[in-house]
Amino acid sequence: MEQTIKLESNLKQRKIKSVILQTVVWLCGIVTVGILIYIILFISLRGIPNINFNFLFGEYNSDTLSAFSSIVTTIEMIIISLLIAVPIGVFCSIYLTEYAKRGNKAVKVIRLAVDTLAGIPSIVYGLFGMIFFVKFLGFRASVLSGIGTISIMILPLIISSTEEAIKAVPDTYREGSLGLGATRLRTVFKIVLPAAMPGILSGVILAIGRIIGETAALIFTSGTNVLKNPTLNLFVSQRTLAIHMYMLASEGLPHSKDMAFATGAILIIVVLLVNFTTTKLASRLGRISNEK
Repeated sequence: MEQTIKLESNLKQRKIKSVILQTVVWLCGIVTVGILIYIILFISLRGIPNINFNFLFGEYNSDTLSAFSSIVTTIEMIIISLLIAVPIGVFCSIYLTEYAKRGNKAVKVIRLAVDTLAGIPSIVYGLFGMIFFVKFLGFRASVLSGIGTISIMILPLIISSTEEAIKAVPDTYREGSLGLGATRLRTVFKIVLPAAMPGILSGVILAIGRIIGETAALIFTSGTNVLKNPTLNLFVSQRTLAIHMYMLASEGLPHSKDMAFATGAILIIVVLLVNFTTTKLASRLGRISNEK
């Protein structure tokens, strides 16, 4: 009888603890989502009313403070940085997970380098980029210097996410492919990488977010210059959207703060669109991979 009462008491305590834990988890989730919604609404409500055709596509001058050239530079920086960093990051991850032997010293050195690079503040990347790309290689303050710096910044992110995605692919996939006579290289590119693609794209999403939002490193490398009209010349100094917002917020023009909020609203819209599109793409690729 006493044992039964004790068991019932323990069960009751566990239920109470479970309810408390669930409440804490829900509260944390609500607070997180609430902060995100508040920030989005705060910037959108002040920024979207100031977005007009001249601001999006007009010539930059003291009246319009157009973001057109900054939008083009941001897109240019995203595309070229990903073209540089993604292949290097993915191939590095393939080597670490599929080809390198356990306990290999080279693997330890690479992983140590990746972990160290991931923890370095962006301002340090900016200083490195200024010394190496701007001064040593002679690129001066330009979009190209910014792209080189950003590519190094996002590399650890892509390597880590790709490595985890490849590790998550079941070994039975590899064993089945190798058992049917496929080479290791063919197994990696035809079986492992397609199955790991959703995880790889998640890393790419985070990398895009970092490129879009980066300011400290790019101020040192691509500069804060703004052109009247956009250009695809990589050797000119040009600001991205994030730097454009930062510079407008710090300028003393009467309407510059309103335009800074407008730029912030554009940044949020771009990030949401990129996340939505890439998440849908990753989901579709995951379904295709599972169907195979």
